Amino acid sequence: MEFAGKTVWITGASSGIGRGLALALAAEGARLILSGRNEAALAEVAVACPGSAILAFDATDLEALPAIVARAEAVTGQIDLLVNNAGIGARGLARDVQFEVYQKIMEVDFFAPLRLTQLVLPAMRARGSGHIAAVSSLSGKFGNPGATAYCAAKFALTGFFDALRSEVAHEGINITVITPGFVKTAIATTSLGPDGKAHGAPNAAVDRGIDTDEAAQQIIAGFKAGQREIPVGRGPEMAILDMLKASPDQVFDLMAGMGAQMAKGG
Repeated sequence: MEFAGKTVWITGASSGIGRGLALALAAEGARLILSGRNEAALAEVAVACPGSAILAFDATDLEALPAIVARAEAVTGQIDLLVNNAGIGARGLARDVQFEVYQKIMEVDFFAPLRLTQLVLPAMRARGSGHIAAVSSLSGKFGNPGATAYCAAKFALTGFFDALRSEVAHEGINITVITPGFVKTAIATTSLGPDGKAHGAPNAAVDRGIDTDEAAQQIIAGFKAGQREIPVGRGPEMAILDMLKASPDQVFDLMAGMGAQMAKGG
């Protein structure tokens, strides 16, 4: 896949992986539509990505999405690649997490990208081409303690897009699931705590992760190679993917040990 002259719509483009992808894809010659809730932050990214369009909106405002999609498609006439990147994390043991937190995470991390994808698909199907990507997580591949809400949403996201791929591949539409490990973003501090308020505390593992520029380059390399699933990272957590294939019970036991330690406050 080449990006020069292609229209790429990125949600969650104001920071983190979304911002890194915007900068990298702009360098590849893509025409960008940058979305998120923070219009001022999007404007800063747009300065570094000349010619990009800003389309600020709240992805959870499902009733507004049809009009938003129409505006996005009108920018250049079509969306060649939609990157569903916007999302939020959640931290806390299931025994402590309020039910409303689960609802919120599913709304932001699952239903919002699902609905946006539904609305973008008709034009892609009509012309017989298109590409849709979803940023999931390693937490969408195996369950880890303290992340039941996040894992639930990311497992659902991965499952939806894997199933969608099987339905639209014959129509010339590519579906990619991106599964990052630890990337240096603000996800740890902005994650919701058990009470639904921003957690605020950093996470040492996230801070040791790769930077967003490297993450973006790995994603773009995966796009160009036609990978249906793109693992992103280079820390020890990435080895769990291989372990999961070879010995699922070993992963279950590893996570259970971590859970026991977390439950004790260690």
